[in-house]
Amino acid sequence: MDNTDDKPIVKFDSDNFIGAFTGALNTLDEAENLGRRVATAGYRRIFLTGCGAPHYMMRSVSYWARKYAIGLDIRNYFSVELLHQDPAALDDKTLVVLGSHSGKTKETVEVAEFLSGKPCKTIAFTQFPGSQLAENVDDVIAYGDTKEGYFSAYILAQMFLSAFLNVIEPNWSLHSDIVDSLPHLPEALANAKQGNLIAAASQAKFFSEDRTMYVIGGGPMFTTAYTFASCFLMEMQRMHAHPIEAAEFFHGPFEVIDENTPIIILIGEGPAREEGQRVYKFCQKYAKRFIVMDSEVFQMRGIKPAIRPLVAPFVVDAALTALVESLAVVHDFPLTIRRYMGKVDY
Repeated sequence: MDNTDDKPIVKFDSDNFIGAFTGALNTLDEAENLGRRVATAGYRRIFLTGCGAPHYMMRSVSYWARKYAIGLDIRNYFSVELLHQDPAALDDKTLVVLGSHSGKTKETVEVAEFLSGKPCKTIAFTQFPGSQLAENVDDVIAYGDTKEGYFSAYILAQMFLSAFLNVIEPNWSLHSDIVDSLPHLPEALANAKQGNLIAAASQAKFFSEDRTMYVIGGGPMFTTAYTFASCFLMEMQRMHAHPIEAAEFFHGPFEVIDENTPIIILIGEGPAREEGQRVYKFCQKYAKRFIVMDSEVFQMRGIKPAIRPLVAPFVVDAALTALVESLAVVHDFPLTIRRYMGKVDY
């Protein structure tokens, strides 16, 4: 499709957006110091848990930890999954990291309460130190009141885990570049969204009549495929959207693809890039109604080259925010409307 149009259909205040990260940036040293301190306590396992976007944000972070770690067992759990499975490894050598922007996500608070009776250590990333979640963990990294909690939590979780790995994992050589890069991430996110506003207007019109959407991403980019499909399109636009792992695309999902299938392909950097490119090559041959978002097109000023693959899913997410906001205008359906969430018992 032609990704150009005369003008954007949504407005974006870049300065206000960047200002929303003040709390997170001011807490970077605290997250780094906690990671360094906890790493000396002999933990050999890290479990990362949360619901929805926080769960998948931490999944992206753990992808890189698992790539480089030799002696550390790193696992991701949905909050209720961790609660019900009750792994035998929840002992005094296990560190559990929990995420909830509001600090009152039911399942995440419940698992925090459950873990308080276990010998494992717990750390939470959330907005406020007095939240329900914060009150039920050993340590809390709070980034304050902000509308950009997803990205703020990522910045601090990445810093914490990098500092931890830097102490105990000999192969982890990224920490100094992460320290230098993360303060520049808010600007990179803002530039990605600003730079995609015009294209997003065309894309929103292109997909305006679709009620189904497949969003495909490989490796850490699946985090963005999930958040865009589930949190943006399903939750906020009531579309029948589905995220697909690029690595699994050719093992069933590709059979639904034809010239009328609406698709968004997300391509990142690093080891999983080839997975996204393979999907793109297939869609060029067999699909017509798709767009591609490739993180390599974004400049990411201030981000060290070695760190680009780590932050790419979040930079692409920022760019895609312009698309969902444009869809909301085209659909005349505000992003804030909910049918069930926070309105009924569930």
